[in-house]
Amino acid sequence: MQVLGIDIGGSATKGAIVDTETGLLVSERVRIAYKTIQEPAAIVKGINKIRKELNYEGPIGVGFPGVVKHGQIFTSANLHKDWIGKNLATMVTEKTGQPAVILNDADAAGLAEMRFGAPELRQYDFVMFLTIGTGIGTALFVNGKLIPNTELGHIEIRGKEAEHRASGAIKTREKLTWKEWALRLNTVLLTYEALINPEIFVLGGGISSSFDKYSKYFTTKAPVVAAKLKNLAGIIGAAIAAYETLKDKNEEADFQKQPLH
Repeated sequence: MQVLGIDIGGSATKGAIVDTETGLLVSERVRIAYKTIQEPAAIVKGINKIRKELNYEGPIGVGFPGVVKHGQIFTSANLHKDWIGKNLATMVTEKTGQPAVILNDADAAGLAEMRFGAPELRQYDFVMFLTIGTGIGTALFVNGKLIPNTELGHIEIRGKEAEHRASGAIKTREKLTWKEWALRLNTVLLTYEALINPEIFVLGGGISSSFDKYSKYFTTKAPVVAAKLKNLAGIIGAAIAAYETLKDKNEEADFQKQPLH
């Protein structure tokens, strides 16, 4: 099925139509950039603009950078604080007229990587996926199943949150070299390894395309690899989540309609 996936970030909202069976984009990727923090209504308006530009009607999956439960936003570290308490699923549906499924953006990207990224990931019992951009998002997979909303980018390391120490935005803002930035990220990974001991780290986000420039500076026991889907993973995973969530709900509804024997 072809489903619109949306990835809300700290500096832009991106979207594309995805073939959920192959994980491939079947439309152009539309990007709406913003220089200042946008209020919820502006971003929802942007989502509808992407939908219209792609001439799309149908389910919409949205990855949001914060804790999401049943479509409602509980945290918003890098976006407008007015998001907290809002039901983004309801807002998107009211604006677009289409059913919507919302999940944490790193969870969405991790789902895509586990499904359509490197096949060898599925041999590990415990995978930690990180998406590195404006902040640091995390997704944990145990025996292939997602543990949602982990948000370990906010863990404090020597008095500073992990994402304030080693996000992609920090690298740009402080004009760090690849080595300087990688050593900071290595400290973050070593902390994760000491606390939860994943079997492999997967680094996603746009910065993963430069993996060969900094990979030699990691000293974790667990291997560190670059995500295959790079910065498209969030869009792909959001589309997958929308398709599978709504499919399950429809199947449950059809089952409940069946007569008892």
